[in-house]
Amino acid sequence: MMTSLVQSAEIQELLDKASGLNEDGGNSRLKAIIRDFVEGVMALIEKHDISESEFWTAVQFLQDGASEFGLIVPGLGLEHFIDLLMDRKDAEAGRRGGTPRTIEGPLYVEGAPLVEGDEVSLTQDDDEAAGNLYMTGQVRGPDGEPVKGVTLHVWHANSKGFYSHCDPTGEQSPFNNRRRIRLGEDGRYSFHSKMPSGYAVPPDGPAEKLLHAVGRHGNRPAHVHFFVEAPGYRTLTTQINFGDDPLANTDFAFGTREGLLPVPSRQGDTAYISFDFELQRAQSATDENFSGRARAKFA
Repeated sequence: MMTSLVQSAEIQELLDKASGLNEDGGNSRLKAIIRDFVEGVMALIEKHDISESEFWTAVQFLQDGASEFGLIVPGLGLEHFIDLLMDRKDAEAGRRGGTPRTIEGPLYVEGAPLVEGDEVSLTQDDDEAAGNLYMTGQVRGPDGEPVKGVTLHVWHANSKGFYSHCDPTGEQSPFNNRRRIRLGEDGRYSFHSKMPSGYAVPPDGPAEKLLHAVGRHGNRPAHVHFFVEAPGYRTLTTQINFGDDPLANTDFAFGTREGLLPVPSRQGDTAYISFDFELQRAQSATDENFSGRARAKFA
C-alpha cells in the first residue's frame, strides 16, 4: 500500500511550522486546533484524490464570503501542499525534471498587455523609491532544446509591496508591472522593471489576525511571479524569490523552493538576475492549460 504523503516527515514538519508550534508566542490551544484542521484538510485531499481544479473551486466558494482566503490558504501551507502532492504524482508517474512549480498566489490579473521584443519594460508608472531590475534567460525543453511559441506571463509588486489592481493607494496604472511576453524562436527573454519589494498581509485583516494568533508573521520576500506556456509543453506556474532577501527562507506563504532562489548581482541601485526555465513536455491537452482556479479580470 502506498504510504501517506500527509504522514511523511516533510508534511508533519510543514504542519508544525504552519500552526506555529515551533514559535514561542501565540495561543497554544489555537495552535493545536489549527494543526489538526490543516492536517485533516490535507488528508481529505489525498484520500479523495482531489484535483487542483476541484480544490480551487472549493476555495472560490469560501472566498466569496472571506475576502482574504486567498492569503489564508497559502499562509496555512495548503497551496504549498498542493504543489508537493502534484510533485509526488509526477514522481510516481516517472515525470521528473523541469523548473520547480510553486504557488501562484491570489494577485494575478488576466489580460495584461501582450508584447514582444528583447528589452521589454514591465513598469509604466514612476517609482522613484525603487532601483532597477533586469532579468534575462531562456526557456528550454527537457532535452535542452529552445522552446518555440512561448508566452511568458510576468507580474510583481512595486517598491511599496503593492500590486496594480490591488493597490490600496489607488496610485498605480492598470497592468503596471504586469506583462505577457511573446518570445522568439530561441526561447530567450529579457525584461526590466522597477525593483519589487516584499509585502505583508493587510494590517488588522483576517489573515494577519490568524497568523499572529498562532505566533507567526505575515511577510513575504521580494519576488517575481511567472506563468510559462508553450504549445506541446506543460504550463508552468512558478516564482523566484530574491535569494539575498532576509525573508527568503521564512516566507509566510511557503513559496520558497530549492532552485527558485537566484541571488541578484547588484550594482548600485540596479539588480541583475539570469534565470532559465525548463519545461516538461505535455502528455495531454490538460497539461497545456491553466488550472481551473478563478482569477481576477480587469473590467
